[in-house]
Amino acid sequence: MEFTTTSVTINTKTSNSICPVARTARIISGKWTLLIIRDLASGVKRFNQLERSLQGISPKTLSERLRSLEEEGVILRQTFAEVPPRVEYTLTAKGRDLIEMVECMRCYGNQWLCDAPEE
Repeated sequence: MEFTTTSVTINTKTSNSICPVARTARIISGKWTLLIIRDLASGVKRFNQLERSLQGISPKTLSERLRSLEEEGVILRQTFAEVPPRVEYTLTAKGRDLIEMVECMRCYGNQWLCDAPEE
């Protein structure tokens, strides 16, 4: 039996604009991104709260992910003119719409990947 594969060149800009799954994956595919969304689902968080919750993430990586999510319109960054400066992050409507997906992933993980499901 012989299998033949065909190489196809896809214009990324065109395929991403057509496929909503690819466009969504581009936004949420970064390591830590879904966990940031998970943590912000419970409400407003400051940088240090996210850093503590996401054990193992470097401050540089957290800053990059937050900046990327802000650019995509998934989170809102609010800076307060205080000393020391205070910055808070919250999900936008676009970000809150991702919570259901995170919850589906939690259910999938409990059903298929964990020994004892969460209750």
